Amino acid sequence: MTQTSSFLNRHAALVFSLKTFAAAMLAFSIALLLDMPRPYWAMASVYITTNLFTGATYSKAIYRILGTLIGAAGTIVLVPNLVNAPELLSLSIALWVGICLYLSLIDGTPRSYVFMLAGYTVALLGFPIVSVPQAAFDIVVARVQEIALGIICASVVAMVVLPRSVASAVTTQADTWLAAARRLGVDVLIGHGSDQDRDNERIRLAAAASEIDQLGRHLGYEVAASTNIAQGLQRLRQHMLSLLPLLGSIEDRKLAVNSDGEASARVAVICARIARWLEEGGCDGQEAGALRAALDAVRPALDADSGWTDITVAGLVIRLRNLVDVMHDCRLLREAIDGRHPEQLPLVFRPDRLTTAVPHRDHGAALFAAASVALAVLACCAFPIATGWSDGVAAPLFAAVVGSLLAGVDDPLSTFRNFYGLFLTVIAVHGIYLFGVLPRITAFEMLIAALMPIFVLFGWMAARPATARVGAMLAIYFSVQLALTETYSADFSSYANSSVALMLGVALTGVICGIVRILGASWIAGRLVRSNWTTLAAVAERRSDQDRFAIASLMQHRLALLAARITVVPAEARSDAANLRQLRTALNILDTRQAGFGLSRRARATIEAFLAHLASICRTHTAGPLPVGLVRQLDDTIASTLQESSSEARDQVLMGLAGVRSGLFPESPAYQPREIEHRTIAA
Repeated sequence: MTQTSSFLNRHAALVFSLKTFAAAMLAFSIALLLDMPRPYWAMASVYITTNLFTGATYSKAIYRILGTLIGAAGTIVLVPNLVNAPELLSLSIALWVGICLYLSLIDGTPRSYVFMLAGYTVALLGFPIVSVPQAAFDIVVARVQEIALGIICASVVAMVVLPRSVASAVTTQADTWLAAARRLGVDVLIGHGSDQDRDNERIRLAAAASEIDQLGRHLGYEVAASTNIAQGLQRLRQHMLSLLPLLGSIEDRKLAVNSDGEASARVAVICARIARWLEEGGCDGQEAGALRAALDAVRPALDADSGWTDITVAGLVIRLRNLVDVMHDCRLLREAIDGRHPEQLPLVFRPDRLTTAVPHRDHGAALFAAASVALAVLACCAFPIATGWSDGVAAPLFAAVVGSLLAGVDDPLSTFRNFYGLFLTVIAVHGIYLFGVLPRITAFEMLIAALMPIFVLFGWMAARPATARVGAMLAIYFSVQLALTETYSADFSSYANSSVALMLGVALTGVICGIVRILGASWIAGRLVRSNWTTLAAVAERRSDQDRFAIASLMQHRLALLAARITVVPAEARSDAANLRQLRTALNILDTRQAGFGLSRRARATIEAFLAHLASICRTHTAGPLPVGLVRQLDDTIASTLQESSSEARDQVLMGLAGVRSGLFPESPAYQPREIEHRTIAA
């Protein structure tokens, strides 16, 4: 790495802030040159659109243009036709904002920005023109032009000036993730750390993987990214999805094997070898081959008299071999990115098709969040209508924008309370600039010099993860509130009214959202936990048409969402979620069904009867141990499967059923061989 690139990486936030300020000033100066009526909108659009990475800036630019056009069309339809009925217009705009926000929240991808922007654009454009509805079309067109100018300037500067690639960022994050996964693998294999430490690390890795997925969705918008990079990273992500549930299965089986001293000692030797291989980076292909041979040598044969230890050791050996194969594949994929096409690599695991990540969608939580913002907009509209306060139309405008941007928080009241101080800061700084700094500005260069310190600070905050939301809001709102135009004009009455409207809109939105969404993080966390049981029930009764990678990404995304709320999750449910027990059970069910085609009709009927019973329980299960009768039925199913003639299909089914048992009943006594009367088993 060169000294220049090292410097840019260390000071990426400052470089981003300076680039963004330059783009904002470029947009503002062009808007002045073109004599646009509200040039500050071009400036604000730069701060709304720009991102640390070029591909993310392009995608936001496209989504912002689409959202702005949809919102502009909605404004032209609603405002001129309903301006003489303010109550109906207020209700229509509130419903528009709420519906668009709902669609944004359930989308769960960067594309959701289109819906959110389409929603609050109607408020941004509609409320300021209620006093001049005859000029609605001209004002909306001018606003779209100003916004488009800001978007273009942000995109051009991101592409030309020290561009940062999404591909390189995703690759770096994937390297960090895989290194952490290898360390977790070592801890699992040799028993380092406590159970809670390993659970916490799994939760952290799930959250980090979700961030990689979100950033990777911008890769298609980056011109410099090759097809090899995109497909290689997507294939690598599919392999990464299997690592966390795989390590959870290995940990459970190692714990079960520990009850047998001889088997535990035999397995400990090979586990130590795999741990050393992982510590060295998993790079040695020859050692990987030797590990596979050693694992095949210690795998016990299964027959009708096999005990639980034999079944568990066989399952552990298979999972250990899968771990070696997946880690080796990950190394090949990582080294080949931007070099060889992933289809040319000698991968052990090669899914039939590339599956994109499937996000969790909570329609109930999205509906509550959207409804709370719609009610806040309606309440803010009612106040100026009832009092005749004409400048108060800015309050529902701010309610729509702030409410939409903060719709994803669990505790709205405390969040809005914290942001209240930030908006007071915006008002204070706005007043200082409006009445103390701007009157002394006599040239455009002086304006740039005066604005630079505050906007560089806000941009630097926006580039840092810890202060990103705060910095972005400060930059955007300060740009809008400052309302820079070609000539200086300051009116204290207008300043005071807009400031009061801002604080009123934020306050009412915080209170209403806090009341409507009073259940908070614990309610959302409970819904996430229950969703895993619902997905497991759908897999057990064949109602899910998703493949194993889609299910893995869905449940691990839920774990990532739980990471921010983990303190309100009950201890038992937290441990189950961190160990991905429902996911592992679902994957074992898929494996069991696939291998079950090699068994007799009677054995398949026994398995399906158990899975139907499991599905009926999972549909209503929320927490705590499952019924004891279910594990008895599972043991009968295992015993029945052992009666089948020896084959690879039978062993695969046994491994799947044993995985279901260790996943759902980790505390149950070990399985004991038993005689099965086939006439007593329901078909």
